[in-house]
Amino acid sequence: MTTGIHHVTAITRNVQRNVDFYAGFLGLRLVKQTGGFEDAEQLHLIYGDNLGSPGSLITFLVWQDGAPGRAGLGQVSEIAFAVPPDRIGDWVQRSMTAGIAVSGPRHEMGQTVLRLRDPDGLVVKLIGADMGADAPLQDPAAPRRIHSVTILSGDAEATASFAARFGYAETLRDGPFIRMASDTDLLDIRHSAGFVNGAQGTGVFDHVAFRAASPEDLRQMRLALRDHEGITNVHDRKYFLSLYVREPAGTLFEYATDAPGVTVDEDAAHLGETLMIPPGDEDRAHDLRLMLPQFALPGKERPPMRDLPFIHRLHTPARPDGSVLMLLHGTGGDETDLMPLAGRLAPRATLLGLRGRSTEEGMNRWFRRFDAVTYDQDDIRAEAEAFSAFVDNAVRGYGLDRDRLTFLGYSNGANLLAAVLRLHPGTVHRAILLRAVEALENPPQPDLGGVNVLMLTGTSDPFAGMASALENALKAGGADLDARQIEAGHELTQKDADLAAEWLAARS
Repeated sequence: MTTGIHHVTAITRNVQRNVDFYAGFLGLRLVKQTGGFEDAEQLHLIYGDNLGSPGSLITFLVWQDGAPGRAGLGQVSEIAFAVPPDRIGDWVQRSMTAGIAVSGPRHEMGQTVLRLRDPDGLVVKLIGADMGADAPLQDPAAPRRIHSVTILSGDAEATASFAARFGYAETLRDGPFIRMASDTDLLDIRHSAGFVNGAQGTGVFDHVAFRAASPEDLRQMRLALRDHEGITNVHDRKYFLSLYVREPAGTLFEYATDAPGVTVDEDAAHLGETLMIPPGDEDRAHDLRLMLPQFALPGKERPPMRDLPFIHRLHTPARPDGSVLMLLHGTGGDETDLMPLAGRLAPRATLLGLRGRSTEEGMNRWFRRFDAVTYDQDDIRAEAEAFSAFVDNAVRGYGLDRDRLTFLGYSNGANLLAAVLRLHPGTVHRAILLRAVEALENPPQPDLGGVNVLMLTGTSDPFAGMASALENALKAGGADLDARQIEAGHELTQKDADLAAEWLAARS
């Protein structure tokens, strides 16, 4: 039976830079884009050879703008791709031209090695080796397949012994390294006792998957490891069946079947062109396509991405009508939370979701609070100023039509918008405030003539009593205010969506 690596999975914090490096610079083919099977709100990208053959695959979980991890013990630390030996010089030149730092070529364990870092800092090695590709890419210098991975282990002997279960046998010892070989590739286990433990996050490898010849082999492995701590049941990942287990020193291993493969839901000529929704999440397909980050393949038209003070996500619909909804989440949310609602309110609007910069017990917020109803006034003013500057820069940077810009905020996000209306008049001209209250103490009273506001308050919302002060302030400033109470608590309901859609349509 064929043994070896099926795929290697890592975590990226920037989908466009990831695509530009792996599909652009390295020239791998993006063979699949799908919602994650553990979390459909997480984009999963798969790159490989021309047909996405097992043994050529590197995959990425996209934690857009997520926190960085830490490379260390119990992790894959490097991935190596085999390239034609006579093309190593080409890759040195390509790296220099692309502005990618490269070290080497140097000789390691008898082979010529270039060492690169991808945009997240992952180590990617290119090794001159005569390894054939199952489905060669068009570029003759392109990677042929995965050559090897390196694992940092606090107990290399135990890791090596466990790896033998998956068809690897020791072939070489070189200093701290134990090199093991399968039918198709290599596993370099580096003894690194005393080094720091790895921590999950962006810019680290998550796991390495080994090839199972059949579902029966998968079942037998499950039985053989039934008493091993952390063994999982067999999962159906649509493109393969697999199980997960941690080797004794902590690295996560997966065991995955070759079949049915990435062509099960797309023909070979169009692999990776369509965002796939995992089975069981089809009823959320509309929402997921709005929430998952968009990207452009190399050479394709792409929207600009601006480095602005707030983490943000831009979603452009298939047929944009020029209108824009800027979205501010509630406590604990993020830049994607309101996209499903906004997509229903205005299906052809461009959506710009933002993430608040304050945190409370790990939850995103827009400004600090001292307790549930007492807010940090200095922080409100500082964040309102930063938000106003963001709006100006986003309008210029993304070419947005300010006259067709509507702001939609929920809870804490609505409270910031309400503050911006008074602290920075002229920034917001049209706003939908869902479950907003007055957060400002001694607010200014600017002229709000020409400002249109829809304010929806839940009759059983525990904060509803604080909404009237905001209503009075907006009316006193001359805003065109449509304030309504609906049968709801603090949560959003279908009534919110219906009323907001009617209000928005009347002003479009």
